[in-house]
Amino acid sequence: MKPLFGPAGNSEEFYSLGYKATIQAMGFLEKKGLDAYEYQCGRGVNIKEETARALGQKAKEHGIAVSLHAPYYTSLNSPDEQKRLNSVRYIIDSCRAVDWMGGNRVVVHPGGLGKMTRRDATDLAKTTINLLIDELKNQSLDHIHVCFETMGKVNQLGDMDEIIEFCAMDESFYPCVDFGHLNARTHGGCSTGKQFKEVFDRVEASLGAERSRHMHCHFSKIEYSKGGEVRHLTFEDDHFGPDYKPLMEEVYRRGAYPVFICESAGTQSQDSLDMKRFYKGLAAENAAANVF
Repeated sequence: MKPLFGPAGNSEEFYSLGYKATIQAMGFLEKKGLDAYEYQCGRGVNIKEETARALGQKAKEHGIAVSLHAPYYTSLNSPDEQKRLNSVRYIIDSCRAVDWMGGNRVVVHPGGLGKMTRRDATDLAKTTINLLIDELKNQSLDHIHVCFETMGKVNQLGDMDEIIEFCAMDESFYPCVDFGHLNARTHGGCSTGKQFKEVFDRVEASLGAERSRHMHCHFSKIEYSKGGEVRHLTFEDDHFGPDYKPLMEEVYRRGAYPVFICESAGTQSQDSLDMKRFYKGLAAENAAANVF
């Protein structure tokens, strides 16, 4: 097993080379040396079954592992019951779509806090997640890994403790650890090798070694302010973090094999390749030195 790397959606490079349709992304990624892709349904799950299956076939041909991002407007803790029920439906629709694609991971935003305390928001979200668990089984989609994402703004549900609590509700749930989000919401508090190690250690202690080693990850440099996340940047930025290199060193050190999806602003294909090349360099150097 090895880590997988790829972009969230299509990069500026993809379009600059004359590609237009997402189904072409699979061949493009293989040529670049990447092996993962996260299909974006942030504004709604609108893909047809025929299209999704065709995309999945291309992904299989080119060795690309596909995941899917559920709509951004999911809210597991909305005070409005209908919005919570709608959110369950959006996640189910997302799971069905990624299943058509041959993938098995769906990334989910938990929701905002509004006027609720973090504890009340978490408890209400867990009530919604129990409904989701039942519906996944009813729809025969419980083999899909719902990946609850750590969020970048302080007033959003989804700090590390909350995501772990959600994932503990069912063994099929995986954390989507967005290291850029964690760094933004803690104002630079997730950027060193020691801090990256602590994230993996916390997941392992709470959810077990398998979900720690094989978790879903997002990565990008993110500008932040007092409220947390402001905007995604590229790896060219030298002011805001985090730096991916100490993260890759920790992943290699512990023998983990996450899926890394890069969410850089427009340069996500090249930046994900930079991550993969650095990781492969670590593996080659240590193999030559016979360190491990």
